[in-house]
This record gives sequence, C-alpha cells and structure tokens, in this order.
Amino acid sequence: MKEKLIIRGGKPLRGTVSVSGAKNAAVAILPATILCEGECELDNLPNIDDVRLLNYLLCCLGAKTELKTNSIKVDTRNLNTHILKNDAVKLMRASYYFMGAWLGRFGKAEVSLPGGCAIGLRPIDQHIKGMTALGATVKTEYGCLKAEAPNGLVGTDIYLDVVSVGATINIMLAAVLAKGRTTIVNAAKEPHVVDVANFLNCMGAKVKGAGTDIVRITGVEKLHGCSYTIIPDQIETGTLMIAAAATRGDVTIQNVIPTHMEALTAK
Repeated sequence: MKEKLIIRGGKPLRGTVSVSGAKNAAVAILPATILCEGECELDNLPNIDDVRLLNYLLCCLGAKTELKTNSIKVDTRNLNTHILKNDAVKLMRASYYFMGAWLGRFGKAEVSLPGGCAIGLRPIDQHIKGMTALGATVKTEYGCLKAEAPNGLVGTDIYLDVVSVGATINIMLAAVLAKGRTTIVNAAKEPHVVDVANFLNCMGAKVKGAGTDIVRITGVEKLHGCSYTIIPDQIETGTLMIAAAATRGDVTIQNVIPTHMEALTAK
C-alpha cells in the first residue's frame, strides 16, 4: 500500500530546527572510505535509508563499521572482495561510486548496474568515459559493470560532454591514487562535490579546484584514515526556508552554511 501525507496547513510555522547532513555528499563519501587503508569517522551523517544501505554494502566488501544515528566509523583495512553483485546495489543510484573508489585502490571493480530514483534517463556514459580515459577497460556484462586496469590508472585530461555531479565525483575517486595528474574539465560545481574533495584531501589526497569547472587531481601513493564532518544539506535547508516563508512563519534554522543558500536568498 502506498503511503501518503495529509497536511492541514493554514498556520504559520514557528520554532527552531536543525538541518541534517547532506545526503548527496554522504552517499559519495561513504564509498570513498574504501580508498584508504585505515579507519574513517564521519559525523553529521543523515539518518536515512540510503546511508543504512551503503553501510550494508561496505560490510559486504569486508569493511568493519559502527553505525550510529548521525555518525559512522568505517575500517577498510581488511576488504576481501572487489565484487558487488546483489539486489541491494540496484536499490540506489549512488552505488556506482563503489566502482570509482574500488578501481582507484585496487585496479578492478565489478558492480551491478545502479538503480535508484527514475528521474529522466541519467545515463552513466560520462562515468565510463572518465574511467576509460584513466586507462581502465570498462564493459557491461549481464547487468554488471566490470572495470579493470591491470597496469594501474594514469592521470590525463578528461573533458565531460555534459556537467555531471556523479561523473565528476566518480572520476575524482578513481584519480586520487592514479599516477600523475588528472584534470576534469566541465566539472560539476555543487557544494557536495566540494565536500567530497575536502574529504579526499583530509585523507591525504591532492584535489584542487573543486567548486569550479576545472578540477585538478595529483595522484598520491596511498590515503590514510581521518575524521570528517559532512556539510549540512542545502536542499533540506531550502525546503525549510520556503515553508517558513510561505506560511509567514518565524523559524530559526540551525546547522546551515549561508553561502550555499545564496541562489535561494537572492530571490
């Protein structure tokens, strides 16, 4: 049976509310933890099903995790497989980030084709283009993406045909441990792209230019564990702002980065 929400409006919204961690950052940062050989601790994690599913998938790969309401510890020192082929992978689109992260650390990955919400076509051809440019052989076989780079990944210039958040992040994940320098041209600029880059740098990566249309990554030999706080969710913040304004309310919204909301506050 489908669920429905019944909203009886007509009253101004009042009070104080705290914004959750950014979902679009969290679903990329969790797979990115497998790039390091150590333990990562993430705070301000949104309490959502996607996070719980990614926690399960990390455990399937051999990671040890300790998930709490708004935080998680992930130990990736004893990963034992490069294959993620189960129905859980198909439940969310962000599972494709495992391909970039696993390919970056181990030179091979095998991931079921991603699922998730059906908004338009949203192809993953730009992801494949990026991995191929870095030196991987990528093919689709029996509903699974297989990527392999037996000689390792090598940095190069990658021009995205369309601006893609997912492809920008996935290429960053693959490139941080590649040899040499990778340049992503026509990169996505969203705050969660910057947040993923900041997390990678916190682990010892060298990513510059995130938040602009040109991102440069200089490969390093290995990454280490770290503690990191995920940014607040600007979409949730915007929703709360609009709801408060529409009802002529008086609402204090906490855990906000004002610069992320400039496009909305300017209207």
